[in-house]
Amino acid sequence: MATFKKLNTEIYKKKNAVLTPDNLYWKKFGAPVLVKEYGPIDYIDFSPVEPYYFAVTCSVRVQIYNPITKLVVKNLSRFRENAYGATFRSDGKLLCAGGEETNVKLFDVSSKGLLRLFKGHTGPVHRTFFLHEKPQIVSFSDDKTVKLWDIPTEKEILSYDEHNDYLRAGATCVSLPDIVLSGGYDNIVKMYDTRSSKLVLTVNHGSPVESLLYLPSGGIFLSAGGSDIKIWDSIAGGKLLGCISQHHKTITCLRLASDNRRLLSGSLDRHVKVYDINTFQVVHTMDYPNAILSLGVSKGDDSVVVGLVDGLVCISRKKEQQIIKKEEKIASYKYLAQSYRNTVDVIIPEYIKQQQSKIDKCFRKFCYSKALDNALLPYVSKKYPQNTVGVMQELIRRRALERTLKGRDTKFILQILRFLIANITNYRFTLVLIDVLHTFLDVYEDSIQLMPIEVKTALQSVNRVVNKEVLLGNQLTALHGSISMLLAGATMSSKPTNIAPHNLTPSLDAQKSFIVNLT
Repeated sequence: MATFKKLNTEIYKKKNAVLTPDNLYWKKFGAPVLVKEYGPIDYIDFSPVEPYYFAVTCSVRVQIYNPITKLVVKNLSRFRENAYGATFRSDGKLLCAGGEETNVKLFDVSSKGLLRLFKGHTGPVHRTFFLHEKPQIVSFSDDKTVKLWDIPTEKEILSYDEHNDYLRAGATCVSLPDIVLSGGYDNIVKMYDTRSSKLVLTVNHGSPVESLLYLPSGGIFLSAGGSDIKIWDSIAGGKLLGCISQHHKTITCLRLASDNRRLLSGSLDRHVKVYDINTFQVVHTMDYPNAILSLGVSKGDDSVVVGLVDGLVCISRKKEQQIIKKEEKIASYKYLAQSYRNTVDVIIPEYIKQQQSKIDKCFRKFCYSKALDNALLPYVSKKYPQNTVGVMQELIRRRALERTLKGRDTKFILQILRFLIANITNYRFTLVLIDVLHTFLDVYEDSIQLMPIEVKTALQSVNRVVNKEVLLGNQLTALHGSISMLLAGATMSSKPTNIAPHNLTPSLDAQKSFIVNLT
């Protein structure tokens, strides 16, 4: 006899994620708001000054969004072909962008006017940056050159042609305004000094370079390509300090956040990884619905914007303090429980007292008339008719419906008649509302002729609806009898089978007897 060994399912159980302060911090961002654009989101850049608008480069335009309203406030559309790499100047007043047209364009953000057009490249320009505190722009092109432009004269100052393939990445540094980095699809990262027009440093990343980033100190820079981020020390002659391999597809963008204490990387594997700059360990991961091409973080981490390959812009904002206060409290309890799991076994959840509705308060105080008034309010009777019928059924059970209906004004009578007209044919409510109609007619039978014309018209409408329903019931009863006869004849049994139709007539006749002749 074969014996089977029981599976050890414990080893396959997913371990509970350990909550850290970083997890709590990045979970303050709400679910992203998705905005659809007309093409892949090539680049996202935040203005360094308030109100921290961000520029989205996609298709043949640059859209400038308000991160709070998620609406477009400016639209720069002076492009005939695809635009690339729009970035703000340090004062937020100017914006430069490249494109398929092989030109570099300079815009005034406030007026949306085209101020300068720099011509000289022979291939698409994918990245452009301002040099810090200098009237100069550096551009990186598919013609394998890096060019430096003078803004006042609109002329080319320098040109470097050290690469052997397309240039898709570049970087400048605030602390070193004369140093420029370029990265190409030839796997090489090069450093230039614009003061001496010389190549300073060359390092091999090992994969086509998609993004470059300077750390604030200026001595260390990062290169992203393939599934790796490599850390280089420029002071030590381009020494490789480390390699981060947390993504399993190509890394497309790098950004600093949290006052340069955190590094963010976006990848085609749909993840954004958050690293601690001191240890370069992953402290949090964010998931998105498609491959990521671009990434932007506002000053103060108020907004995180991610651009996807399918044209979606995902805008995440920090939740308001009132909303996150309770979530932080619960999350901190979980964090403490995990930190001290040897001593804390059970966390008692916070008791949330349920609010009692106005109708329940009225029933508790035996204010039946007020309960029925609240149940017949338009926003209750139209949106939740089941609640109104439930109140009427409870009044019938308490034998309080008759005295609740007595002595009411015209407005109330019209409300209850209109509710009967709208809902008496609903099979869920028919039995209860027929009893309500009977009680109503018993109460007001003697005073109907003295009521206003509006009430008489409503009663006539009730009469028509009920008569129509009675007629329909009689027709269905006759149809039921005919079908029963056909089924009885089809059985071909020796013993006759008596199939009697369901006796609905007495109840229908009883309904007719309660309808008064209003004409």
